[in-house]
Amino acid sequence: MSDAADSRLASAYGRLLTLLADSLHVDPFLDQIVRVAAEVVTPAVACGLTVRRDGGAFTVASSGDLAAQGDEIQYGADEGPCLEALRRGRIVEVDDLREDGRWCRYREHALRLGIVSSLSLPMTVERETVGALNLYATRPAAFTGTARRHAEAFAAQGTAALTIILRQADQALLHQQLTDAMASRSVIDQALGVLMGQQRCTATEAFALLRQASQHRNRKLRDVASEIITQVSGQSPQPAPGFVAPRHQM
Repeated sequence: MSDAADSRLASAYGRLLTLLADSLHVDPFLDQIVRVAAEVVTPAVACGLTVRRDGGAFTVASSGDLAAQGDEIQYGADEGPCLEALRRGRIVEVDDLREDGRWCRYREHALRLGIVSSLSLPMTVERETVGALNLYATRPAAFTGTARRHAEAFAAQGTAALTIILRQADQALLHQQLTDAMASRSVIDQALGVLMGQQRCTATEAFALLRQASQHRNRKLRDVASEIITQVSGQSPQPAPGFVAPRHQM
């Protein structure tokens, strides 16, 4: 690789790290990955990111219309290089689509768009191929030599970054679920205190009354508890002292 090429790839790594540090949501992170890929892997014209979801394949981010349309053609035809990379978990390179006999249903429409060569790289997270990074070019043999090495290196770094941000998203979801559970428990405990005072009963008896009201009204236990507290205090229930909601949500 030339010094300029090395510098460009190193800069891309730095941008990935910055994106990883700054991104609070997965979608903007994916949008930036494809834009950086299209810039660093020259002479790519566009880049798209295909992911597997609910048994199908979808483009979650693209750097331009060419990539978005190139991906969509493959979904409609149920064949093509990015789908093969996604399904087989291996790199799929097309040097010259005009002379490539694979994927006949995809080939004709892609050529009309101006796609002549492409490179699809699987993104594997925890031994599962969850996506494919798809690079498109309007000239033949665009992804050989340095371009291919750059693409493979960037895809590896992008996959590592994606793994981290997906784990962060999972942790944020778990944190939010725990937060919601704690908030529900706080509201229910407050309602039980009200019922114990009103009915002069034990906590077990108060909970039985609350559950009976929930079943009778066909409403969630927390909603019934919230209604009880509002009726008594005139205000919506507040989190218990010491409970702190997260500042950011993924």
